[in-house]
Amino acid sequence: MTATAETLPAGAAARLKTALGVARSLVIYYGQPWRRAALKRFYRDLVAPGDLVFDIGAHVGSRSQTLLSLGARVVAVEPQPAFAALLDRHLASRLVALERVAVGAEEGEVTLRISSRHPTVTTVSDRFIDGVRDTDGFREVVWDQAITLPMTTLDRLIASHGLPAFCKIDVEGAEADILRGLSQPVALIAFEYIPAMPAITREAVTRLMQLGPYRFNRVIGETHRFVSSGWVDAEALLAGLDALPPDAPSGDVYARLAA
Repeated sequence: MTATAETLPAGAAARLKTALGVARSLVIYYGQPWRRAALKRFYRDLVAPGDLVFDIGAHVGSRSQTLLSLGARVVAVEPQPAFAALLDRHLASRLVALERVAVGAEEGEVTLRISSRHPTVTTVSDRFIDGVRDTDGFREVVWDQAITLPMTTLDRLIASHGLPAFCKIDVEGAEADILRGLSQPVALIAFEYIPAMPAITREAVTRLMQLGPYRFNRVIGETHRFVSSGWVDAEALLAGLDALPPDAPSGDVYARLAA
């Protein structure tokens, strides 16, 4: 009989589910080379060789690999053990550092909630889980594991590695919390937005405007092209996001410090 998650002991079943979830992510992010080529073209206009970049929520390393291929110096941050182990095996020697920690508003410890079957949506945010569990794409997700791990801040990462030219944040609902742990502007920041949770995006944009005169644009999903032909102010960005239905695709907000 072929072993399945249902026929294995609990611990082995969880490991099998996680392995399948990681494999699914690898197929999505590495099995479509045209998307990776589009991402490289997109980043080439934003990141220069030698730039220091923080990849917060590095996942399976697709963004880090692309940034490395452009000559950037990358600090990858990934608290999910399965993804961190993958990065350690395949990318660590090329990185400035691999940080196996969560990032938040303050230093300390935090509970990381993991879905064995869908490890991509691992999160430290109970608010995120409550906000998406009844939306399309999340109804089958069960966060069946929890681990405690250290939490640091962007300020602490900057103290350790230097001020990045670009900081990408993709952490399933903790984006605004992470920006509260930053006390100086970064030239370019990208963070995930989820139409079903507009308050988090608004909080993140508000925090950025407290740090400096930012202009904004956004990308839908994995399209790797900006929605607007030019960079807009915070009010225009938020108005556009507020007009989206809750089940619209998620994407990334890009914030660029105005000259």
